[in-house]
Amino acid sequence: MTADALSATFSALADPTRRAILARLSEGEKSVKDLAAPFAMSLPAVSKHLKVLERARLIERGREAQWRPCKLSPEPLKDVSDWVSQYRRFWEESFDRLDAYLNELKDTPDDGPHQ
Repeated sequence: MTADALSATFSALADPTRRAILARLSEGEKSVKDLAAPFAMSLPAVSKHLKVLERARLIERGREAQWRPCKLSPEPLKDVSDWVSQYRRFWEESFDRLDAYLNELKDTPDDGPHQ
């Protein structure tokens, strides 16, 4: 994944409404009207959010007669997960070292208060 694509994905995910839309799409295809239902905003406002998600390749929009179903496109989310996993390994290794150090301290006899 290119840095620009990753930036577009993170930018799209930065908005809580877009994250909520993605969560709804994780349940299956939905129409714009269905996606807009839980939000206190107009259909054009929801459509703007959908365009951002579509540009980031997080959703795909189809066309079936008058119905324009939206569906989740998970590949960019996998790319984000892969990118984050690099840092997960770093933190896990850091926590493992901290755990080892704390166990070492715990096993060291305490001489009592020092003056």
